[in-house]
Amino acid sequence: MLPIAKQVREVDAGGARPSANLSDALLRATEPYVVRGLAAHWPLVDAARTSIDAADAYLRRFYQGATVGAMLGKPEIAGRFFYNADLTGFNYYSAHARLDAVLDEMKGYRENPRPAAIYVGSTTVDTVLPGLRRDNDIDLGGRDALASIWIGNQTRIAAHYDLPDNLAVVAAGRRRFTLFPPEQLANLYVGPLDFNPAGQAISLVDFAAPDYDRFPRFREALQHALVAELEPGDAIFIPSMWWHHVEALTPFNVLVNYWWRQSPEYMDSPTNALMLALLTMRELPPAQRSAWQEVFRHYIFEPGEDSVAHLPPHARHALAPLDEDRARALRGTLLKRLNR
Repeated sequence: MLPIAKQVREVDAGGARPSANLSDALLRATEPYVVRGLAAHWPLVDAARTSIDAADAYLRRFYQGATVGAMLGKPEIAGRFFYNADLTGFNYYSAHARLDAVLDEMKGYRENPRPAAIYVGSTTVDTVLPGLRRDNDIDLGGRDALASIWIGNQTRIAAHYDLPDNLAVVAAGRRRFTLFPPEQLANLYVGPLDFNPAGQAISLVDFAAPDYDRFPRFREALQHALVAELEPGDAIFIPSMWWHHVEALTPFNVLVNYWWRQSPEYMDSPTNALMLALLTMRELPPAQRSAWQEVFRHYIFEPGEDSVAHLPPHARHALAPLDEDRARALRGTLLKRLNR
């Protein structure tokens, strides 16, 4: 285990059903926290506490034949889904299969000390297990969250960040979360932005055996790391942009998570802006990059009324407050410029 001294803070939502008491302030938090027993009342959690077979059987009750995306790796990867040795590909392969077939495959490895790595990631709950959320759900105060399910054996998911806020509930098994604040980006040695295992850039550091000669700044990252181990029914809130490494510790693990953004749906992903900046600004001469840094500070990162006060409201165009119509117009302008 990594030498991490600080635990993710725990909050007490209170009440017989803590999930009904998550305040708006908690759901807008900018620091991570753990809520023990948030989903203790879920039948799925109760089944998982009974046995692996009971949890497996409970999931199958809702399965109606949909296929899922599965990641499969040889025993040699020790559950770590990652790149191959020279970063030209990956150390696993992906397949689409019936969920019951995946569960059968996992069952065959439960007693094996060197199991193949099996992982069903980010699958919409209502699609693959319709009806599961009727009795296994979290009240998020009306937020239009995407509920996903993650099923696997003893797997390790490299540190990465997500744009949405994330409430992750351990429904079966045990998981260890290792978190880093966004400002630790430079100390995590991030891999390619546009070629990665699951659409998100990941840290190249192997948390099970860090190579401090190759990644010396990772020692500094560890000074800012937080760790939490969760049992069935426990939940962790991971704010937008926080790096998190997730390790499943038992032969059968189920996690249900909820993603939502604190911004309107018409706003595009900032990742698109980053990729465009790589295309348009990174290779500029230093003086020009500095000039553009000031432009972004003025209009984006430190905007104030003084940046538009000299313009009448009808003439502010792209500088006016964003709404759905203006977002559509901006997107159209951008597409025209990119297609020239």
